[in-house]
Amino acid sequence: MKKEDFTFVITTFHSEKILDECIKNLPKECKKIVIENSGNAKLKEYIEKKYKNLKCYVMDKNLGYGKANNFGINKSNTKYIFIINPDVILRPDKFDEIIENIQNEKFSIAAPIEKNNKISFKEKIQKVDKVKGFALIIRRDVALATPFDENIFLYLEEIDLCKRVRDNKGEILLINSQVEHLGGLSHGNKDDFEMEKSRNWHWMWSSFYFYKKHYGFAYGLIRTFPKLFSSILKYFYYKIVNKEKEREKYKMRYLGLINSYFLRKSHYRPYERK
Repeated sequence: MKKEDFTFVITTFHSEKILDECIKNLPKECKKIVIENSGNAKLKEYIEKKYKNLKCYVMDKNLGYGKANNFGINKSNTKYIFIINPDVILRPDKFDEIIENIQNEKFSIAAPIEKNNKISFKEKIQKVDKVKGFALIIRRDVALATPFDENIFLYLEEIDLCKRVRDNKGEILLINSQVEHLGGLSHGNKDDFEMEKSRNWHWMWSSFYFYKKHYGFAYGLIRTFPKLFSSILKYFYYKIVNKEKEREKYKMRYLGLINSYFLRKSHYRPYERK
């Protein structure tokens, strides 16, 4: 296992302010593929000129996280894919540490932990059922055989992927190496209300979809109906007290669930391009 065995896949959406910090810390020997979901052709021109070993693809529409990752994986040709969010800073020494820790391991998926995470490790790695998706190493052959579910636009894509990989007897590893994850900055300003509405809609839609897909419709209802009830109550409460942003947030939550209950596709798009 060497650096040239890795391709970094980065999905961006209004990520201009944070992307430079991510890319400049990645190993120069590794290929990088950026999937630009917000249609920014200037970003492509800028990063392809500034960084070597990098290719940026500008999408005609917002594909979502999972579908964009699949696109990048299919454009790669290395043994390992390192999916990384644009708000993750992977220092060179940490990448070396990650490689050292998994050098002799057989795995399908492996992932480091966030900086300052208090997870207790007995060894440098441990087998787990799932990992977070902000920094994710996947063997390319596994990713091609078990791609991200493209029905999921946002949230729980990596949890769904881990479950399917595990069901196929694949091994998932958590690595005792910490990387910096700024959190909430992957897709523009953390306080962007349009993105906040999108996050709430998709979190609820994906929650029911995941449970229904793996455990059945009734189980999905049991797990999510309390959230529907709570969201509707809070919507009316914030309507009465005239707090518009809070009202809209809970409206998006119950709408996401209702659309999922009726088996409608995950159709809500922030800043949808016409």
